[in-house]
Amino acid sequence: MTGTTDNSSVTGADAAKRILAAAKHLFAEAGFDAVSMNAIAERAGVSKANVFHHFKSKNELYLAVLKAACNESSPQIDRLGSDQGAFVEHLRDFSQAHLANLLRDEKISRLIQRDLLENGSQRGKEFAEQVFGQNFARLVEILREGQKKGELRDGIDPAMLATLLIGADVFFFQGREVLRHFPDVGFTEAPDRYSAMLADILLHGILPKNQLNG
Repeated sequence: MTGTTDNSSVTGADAAKRILAAAKHLFAEAGFDAVSMNAIAERAGVSKANVFHHFKSKNELYLAVLKAACNESSPQIDRLGSDQGAFVEHLRDFSQAHLANLLRDEKISRLIQRDLLENGSQRGKEFAEQVFGQNFARLVEILREGQKKGELRDGIDPAMLATLLIGADVFFFQGREVLRHFPDVGFTEAPDRYSAMLADILLHGILPKNQLNG
């Protein structure tokens, strides 16, 4: 159902929220290229001029939509950096929450991944600087602080650990339709279990305890 033409009562923050919500829906359904600013304005119930008042271009609006979706992980990152409770438990909770975010906002997750696969050379720098960079840097810094406090082993590259945490979740999201048909894979219908096992392997490794110092 589309919106109606706007009037002077649709202004400011309310208009911006409606534009973002409309753009998120349309971009997720059809992709960046297939969506016009006219369609976004109509769905949001505002004028095209109002859209351009808040966002200078379709690309700026698109990046704002993706950043808003990415920022849904910010509370989980903040909890990971909390001094309340055990760091290890916070790390497990972050892994679980990050995967849950990917699965809950499935269309946006697919939109981002499809865009990177098809336009990575163009989008990579934009996404790094305007969408994911701040959260990733925050995650790396929290892991680095965990090292300094003795919660994580010295010598581990915090950026590598952050990449493994995020990358393993992205792989699950992308591959679960294939993985669920493998007889030895029993976790595709239980993402919480997958996250718990991932955290356990990252925290304790794969070698037997008697070989850890070998």
